[in-house]
Amino acid sequence: MAAAGQTPSDNPSAYIVHHLTNHTIGEGFWSLNLDTLFFSILTGVFFLWVFMKVARQATSGVPGRLQAFVEMIVEFVDDSVKGIVHHKESQKFVAPLALTIFMWVWLMNALDFLPVDLLPAAAHASGVAEYLKVVPTADLNTTFGLAIGVLFLMIYYSVKIKGLGGFVHELFTAPFGSNPLLWIPNLLLNVIELLAKPVSLAMRLFGNMYAGELVFLLIALLGAGWFVSMGLGSTIGFLAQVLFGAGWAIFHILIVTLQAFIFMMLTIVYIGMAHEHH
Repeated sequence: MAAAGQTPSDNPSAYIVHHLTNHTIGEGFWSLNLDTLFFSILTGVFFLWVFMKVARQATSGVPGRLQAFVEMIVEFVDDSVKGIVHHKESQKFVAPLALTIFMWVWLMNALDFLPVDLLPAAAHASGVAEYLKVVPTADLNTTFGLAIGVLFLMIYYSVKIKGLGGFVHELFTAPFGSNPLLWIPNLLLNVIELLAKPVSLAMRLFGNMYAGELVFLLIALLGAGWFVSMGLGSTIGFLAQVLFGAGWAIFHILIVTLQAFIFMMLTIVYIGMAHEHH
């Protein structure tokens, strides 16, 4: 909905902008996207509740479907971590971290499957919010928040494994050597590499989910605008929305899962690289 009482066909640009605008309080740096915070916390709590419930009700006999599903994911993530991070002590933290990242990001991404007008229209009708952006990972604040956390972990494990002196020494001497003339080029290259990892991590997830949300909005406009303007009627437009929406949703299942998997795997790889000496 572009505004109160306004249909998508009245102003398609405003409709898209409206759905891609967060419900925000405050201004500038100190502003908070309340919808991003709400839905990210909601999906995080849901993940914890489901996995805690499965853990408490786990049986050594024939597992139920939910227990089998959870065990499959846990085993897959654990094997992935052991194959990349070889430090036994670090595995105890990185494995639960990777599991949390995969499931949390997947659940936040999966909110994209909700009808694009459902929650925003409900929020507007109830007077809760004029704007409501449902998918947290379509907000740069979420993806960069996660990526910055990964950056801190990379630095933490680099210092923990190599020592502060070893970490600093590596910044100035890798990859070109320890010649004093190469200290500055080495430092610049390592700083750029260190910062590029979380930036690419955040932008990849954000870009894919933002684009996916935009495609759903364009499909929503299909029946409201194009078919009506061509004189073919809203019924055909509605059927086209259902057809194309279902097709994109099926394909989007792969994108949602793949992006969660990539974010998890790159997190494991980056932490694993922090354990290596150069």
